[in-house]
Amino acid sequence: MNILRVWAPNAKRLATLVGQRRLEMEKEGGEAHGWWQVSTPELAPGTDYAFLVDDDEKPIPDPRTRSQPSGVHGASRIVDHCAFSWTDQYFVASALSDAVIYELHIGTFTPDGTFDSAIERLNYLVELGITHIELMPVAEFSGSRGWGYDGVDLFAPHHAYGGPEALKRLVNACHAQGLAVILDVVYNHFGPSGNYLPLYGPYLTTRYETPWGSAVNLDGRGSDEVRRFFCDNAISWMRDYHIDGLRLDAVHAILDITPHHFLEQLAEETAELAQRTQRRLVLIAEDDLNDPRVVTSAERGGYGLDAQWDEDFHHCLHTVLTGERSGYYADFGKLEQLAKTLRRAFAYDGQYSAYRDRRHGKSASGLSGHNFIGCLQNHDQIGNRAKGERISHLISTARVRIGAAVVMLAPLIPMLFQGEEWAASTPFQYFTDHQEADLARAVSEGRKKEFAAFGWHPEDIPDPQETAAFQRSKLIWTEAAHEPHKSILDWYKRLIHLRASVHQLRDGRFNEVDVNYDEDQRWLVMSRGPITMAINLGERKCHLPIPDSGSCRLLMASDEQIVLDAGSVELPPDSVAIIGRG
Repeated sequence: MNILRVWAPNAKRLATLVGQRRLEMEKEGGEAHGWWQVSTPELAPGTDYAFLVDDDEKPIPDPRTRSQPSGVHGASRIVDHCAFSWTDQYFVASALSDAVIYELHIGTFTPDGTFDSAIERLNYLVELGITHIELMPVAEFSGSRGWGYDGVDLFAPHHAYGGPEALKRLVNACHAQGLAVILDVVYNHFGPSGNYLPLYGPYLTTRYETPWGSAVNLDGRGSDEVRRFFCDNAISWMRDYHIDGLRLDAVHAILDITPHHFLEQLAEETAELAQRTQRRLVLIAEDDLNDPRVVTSAERGGYGLDAQWDEDFHHCLHTVLTGERSGYYADFGKLEQLAKTLRRAFAYDGQYSAYRDRRHGKSASGLSGHNFIGCLQNHDQIGNRAKGERISHLISTARVRIGAAVVMLAPLIPMLFQGEEWAASTPFQYFTDHQEADLARAVSEGRKKEFAAFGWHPEDIPDPQETAAFQRSKLIWTEAAHEPHKSILDWYKRLIHLRASVHQLRDGRFNEVDVNYDEDQRWLVMSRGPITMAINLGERKCHLPIPDSGSCRLLMASDEQIVLDAGSVELPPDSVAIIGRG
């Protein structure tokens, strides 16, 4: 007999529908508050089923469904996680201190947009020097295309990508190539389409709101089981799919006032799984508050996550390269700020922010660069532009080379976004596939209002519901073999190889970073161990002194006019030189 359980404290009556057969469920006694179950031999792997709540005759999915072959409104399917033949027992993930992360979106990474088709590109990623791939969310969401941040069936890999078995094949193949896999998960809200969870129990709360709708109930009545739901989900990805870590979306919107914060609980349970399985598992946060507690150990009063995206580093680098100052970029644009992130992670660690009209952030003193992930581009900073332009669409190739060098030589963990390494011609636009007309219209209109602060015109913003937005965002792999893309790809490969071959470049100690700059002449020099990077963003040629120049050699130069002399380097405008000593 197979037992099916579901937590549904809101239900007065519950039944399981298997084919045309209705099976009444029984409420469990004892301390199993709100749990129901049914025992039947019919629930074998591969069987489709759904639930009927109270008097509603509409079948709805299992909150913990492992597979939704017909989408968010369809029946759930039983999955046997023990049936897959894993071959990765000897795989050991690289430490974050040695990591080069590659963020990708399954639907646009390849023409077919599936887990299986992504396997065909793993050799390329290994040759590039990538150690970890970071998958944008794959939990079941509405329709067949989307970014994934509107997921509702959090235990089910998206059907259009290939479902559970295909995800396992991808992870197994990654491990065979030495690649670790990080999965982006969303624990701050549920998507607006196909979210049946409120029919079962108090998964949401009206006490808080997020920019994307009702917040998750992590500290109110009934929240013990809601917390258990999310922790079990995280463990399932890492245990059942052999995922090596999670990127937690917008943790500042994971609202919890209990003494034992949800993030701390999740970190503890992840550490327990890592110890039990002898695997290296990591938790990475996206945080909008510059809050060092996120990556501070629990012993020191923090939540104990491993790393967080460094938004300040991105914004500083983006603004000095592009000159943009609209929206949240208004707070940035100085080389002084970029230099500060290279030495202290945050540009704002308690200073007044004009954009926020309040003080922002807190000092990251005592933390390592290995606690922060830096990038030139990511899905948000590209896709949340009006037309989804990459930075290579906004600035010259020369400046792209500078930006890449800063990321790869910084004391932070570097991350690339798919196609960045060859300055892909394709944009990465926001796209959805909501089936409800009212919801589709609301998303399109909301998108236009959101961009008002950046001064972008509504007519320039593509309709995310149009298939064209999705198709335009697919990578064109053939262009990587042709100029100007080929030379950019070579530049990235050389930078990644340099980082891997010089251990001081993987040293996360901020006090080992020496940075000098001139705000007026727009140059910056950073030294780490035997490596010095000199960049010139000014309009004129400049001569910059190089420390310990006796045995220097030019390792990489973005411009053939760069000249290394005794004690100095001559840089033309918009160029970068990487110099080695010893």
